[in-house]
Amino acid sequence: MATETVAKPRTSMRVGVQKFGTFLSGMIMPNIGAFIAWGLITALFIEKGWIPVPQLGGFGTNAAGVPNVGLVGPMITYLLPLLIGYTGGKMVHGHRGGVVGAIGTMGVIVGAGIPMFIGAMIMGPLGGWTMKKIDSIWDGKIRPGFEMLVNNFSAGIWGALLAMLGFYGISPLVQAFSTAAGNVVQFLVHNGLLPLTSIFIEPAKVLFLNNAINHGVLTPLGIQQSLEQGKSILFLLEANPGPGLGILLAYMFFGKGLAKASAPGAAIIQFLGGIHEIYFPYVLMKPILILAAIGGGMTGIATLAVTNSGLVAPAAPGSIIAVLAQTARDSYFGVILAVLLAATVSFLIASVILKSSKTPVGETEEDSLGAATSRMEEMKGKKSSISSALTGAGAGTAAGAAAGNVAVLAGPVKNIVFACDAGMGSSAMGASVLRNKIRAAGFPDVKVTNSAIANLSDTYDIVITHQDLTERAQPVTAGAVHVSVDNFMNSPRYDEIVELVKSSNTESPATGHGAHVAAAAADTASDAGAEDRPEAESGPAGILVAESVVLNGTATSRDAAIDEAGRLLLDRGAVDTGYLDAMHEREESVSTYMGSYLAIPHGTNAAKDHIMKSAVSVVRYPDGIDWNGKEVKFVVGVAGINNEHLHILSSIAKVFTNKAQVAQLEAATTVEEVLDLFGKVNS
Repeated sequence: MATETVAKPRTSMRVGVQKFGTFLSGMIMPNIGAFIAWGLITALFIEKGWIPVPQLGGFGTNAAGVPNVGLVGPMITYLLPLLIGYTGGKMVHGHRGGVVGAIGTMGVIVGAGIPMFIGAMIMGPLGGWTMKKIDSIWDGKIRPGFEMLVNNFSAGIWGALLAMLGFYGISPLVQAFSTAAGNVVQFLVHNGLLPLTSIFIEPAKVLFLNNAINHGVLTPLGIQQSLEQGKSILFLLEANPGPGLGILLAYMFFGKGLAKASAPGAAIIQFLGGIHEIYFPYVLMKPILILAAIGGGMTGIATLAVTNSGLVAPAAPGSIIAVLAQTARDSYFGVILAVLLAATVSFLIASVILKSSKTPVGETEEDSLGAATSRMEEMKGKKSSISSALTGAGAGTAAGAAAGNVAVLAGPVKNIVFACDAGMGSSAMGASVLRNKIRAAGFPDVKVTNSAIANLSDTYDIVITHQDLTERAQPVTAGAVHVSVDNFMNSPRYDEIVELVKSSNTESPATGHGAHVAAAAADTASDAGAEDRPEAESGPAGILVAESVVLNGTATSRDAAIDEAGRLLLDRGAVDTGYLDAMHEREESVSTYMGSYLAIPHGTNAAKDHIMKSAVSVVRYPDGIDWNGKEVKFVVGVAGINNEHLHILSSIAKVFTNKAQVAQLEAATTVEEVLDLFGKVNS
């Protein structure tokens, strides 16, 4: 097991604000690359840019006297809001919600005639949420063969209605709000009050509202200001790396123990890497150090205001490299000076505090940093991806788990995913097994899905993978509890996960691991293709047929058994020969042995183009064959398009978790007995 945590659930206003802020920033952050691209194009090619190009910058006219459109205007008017709208909808209801959210966003874009970032942040989630509610009306009620017709037309009709709502109803309101917000910013700037925002921004960063403020609020307003003025000071209100650098420099000179020793490395990560999160534990060790961050932040903002400096686009992450890359052509002096002065003031204030104080927390400095890092992770609501840089722990790895490092759940377990290479075989069956256990325990609302590792996102509470795949899944799901298993059918980890679900979804003290869940519920989930509930689908007929069941296989080795099961799929026209090669490739990377004498060989994720239709084959080996040191008597070949094959896999999973039914399979004398057992198990 890579990392696991159980903690007692609790709620707080801070966690609620964090959750809302994370959702807002979650619409912006995945699209930061597009914002940076727009900023670079703007800085280079507009009329006042470094390399003015009329056709790209959108100024002047062409040979026919027609004004040049360029890239700058269309990107900020259409591309960026549509990306935000799509992302917001996808966060709520997967790809389908994203499409409807983008359609609705187009309505506010055209209706307002100005960049509609706030409008996109409204219409995207609204489109996803309403589409999700509409889909739930006829979930499981569509007659086979009409799914595509209903799904496409419902999304199209509702998207068109949302676009009209955005055009006539939402765009005037958002336009008025944007104008008012811009007026407030201008009032603060003109009256010299903008530096006072640091009094709120700097403490909020340490409370993990940094992305919520920066990307949820300042980035949309800053883009509008940049469009009008060619730059914006708002991009540096939160992203200035100077205050954090000053605090870390103070620890380098006046800190003690581990804090002093780790500060240089933390400073490099913070200033060059742009990960501001790494200096938060140093502030938490001595909370009064927030005054140093506030002083540095105010100094930086005041310097920017006096020099009339700003960035053309957001700097993300908040690295000095990203800051300089997005600095407006006339602002390099002011921006560099703002960073240097912010670091200097922060350093001076922090130095005075550290020199005049004793050991801040705990008996030793090492305990102080460890305790502060733990408090930081508790406030963040999950394991910090950079905590190992402070404590030397291998967080998020098997070694880290052995050392006692655990991920911290942000609330009750609501969303569990099984991940494998292709997302259609072993993960689907494992999900079915655990789903049945969790439902039997009385928690039917806990979502247990399956996904390819390539499709994972950091939206899950628990991620379950084969032990050979855990390291691949961890980087994209750093906020989740990771569970490694070597047996998808009857792993002892499943009972532990059920206990974790019980303890995290009740108010009573946790059992099982003896830990407790911190913070409030995070009930956000995203769909990932073949993740939907397998047992809720009837599945098209003909996926498992009599011709694909062999009671006495002839193979005597693992590879020969894969060939035998694969040829049954090939003979049915379900796959081509390339898929058989991919089945062997998959087996070489990660074993498909499931436990209970069962193996389910299938192709890699990249081999899905070799599948013509969904099909399953079953080959029994009464005497058993050696499968990487495990005895296998049943080999189930799998080829699936979308989620059509998941119904039969769910049936197979239920059979192989029941010893009596496995015995019936071993004793079966006819193909019909096998088909009957798999066909009736879900009835």
